[in-house]
Amino acid sequence: MAKADTYPMHSSPRCTAKSKRSGVRCCNPAVRGWTVCRMHGARSGAKPGAEHPNFRHGMQTKEAMAMRKKVMGLVRESRAALQGVDNP
Repeated sequence: MAKADTYPMHSSPRCTAKSKRSGVRCCNPAVRGWTVCRMHGARSGAKPGAEHPNFRHGMQTKEAMAMRKKVMGLVRESRAALQGVDNP
């Protein structure tokens, strides 16, 4: 029996990712059901928003920025409207 046939991990499919610098393929075994290894993107489908493990506060989300933009537009309009009103 050859040494390569001893362990099933040696005959598993390999990662298809290639190095940008050298062009050599990765030698790590691919994750089951994926064509790449865990270091090249397999199982990286984290959920967006508060469900994401690295979620901090949500102040830079698209929804929060759009809301701030609308509020600042209303503030500008109200300031412009108050410029013409005389204070008693």
